[in-house]
Amino acid sequence: MNKQLTPAEAWQKLRDGNARFISSDSSHPNQDASRRTSLVNTQNPFAVIFGCSDSRLAAEIIFDVGLGDVFVVRTAGQVIDDAVLGSLEYSVSVLGVPLIVILGHDSCGAVTATMNAIETGAMPAGFIRDLVERITPSVLTSQRNGVTDVNGTVVEHIKQTANRLVDSSRVISDAVEQGSTAVVGVAYRLEEGKAELVADNGAL
Repeated sequence: MNKQLTPAEAWQKLRDGNARFISSDSSHPNQDASRRTSLVNTQNPFAVIFGCSDSRLAAEIIFDVGLGDVFVVRTAGQVIDDAVLGSLEYSVSVLGVPLIVILGHDSCGAVTATMNAIETGAMPAGFIRDLVERITPSVLTSQRNGVTDVNGTVVEHIKQTANRLVDSSRVISDAVEQGSTAVVGVAYRLEEGKAELVADNGAL
């Protein structure tokens, strides 16, 4: 059950799975018929992963977990909106998940598009504009701090997203304050396959 796991223990499970993935030693746990059957009427994920929608960022694969292990929410550029907040609040208040991972990655297209829009002054059309507008504060913060490369900007966006999540949700901020849930930021390196902790807010 989740309540037996601390945020640090949940992160360690993800770290162990990522290490197996990096070394091509994935165990593919909890992916058989008996696991599927056991989850028909219940679920007890030990972490929620809020990550970018990028096709190379499949959470269950890079952390070597299976059915019922992680609650996954994904948007391009891991951008927060009302549906994301509702989903994450559900994971905390109903499922009792002890760890929220904000998962970004290098060479992120959404962050790159935002950097380009700021540089050229030309905003993209349609709802891509909404993504760019939501990522813009992170890019501007990076630039104020002297960070101008996309991967450094991604790390700043991960940190900003973690802070924004706690600031935006009373449910999540209360859980963090009580120590029952932690929010951490993780940057995924596409070539290495490594998921690196870049923000833990002192929770781990």
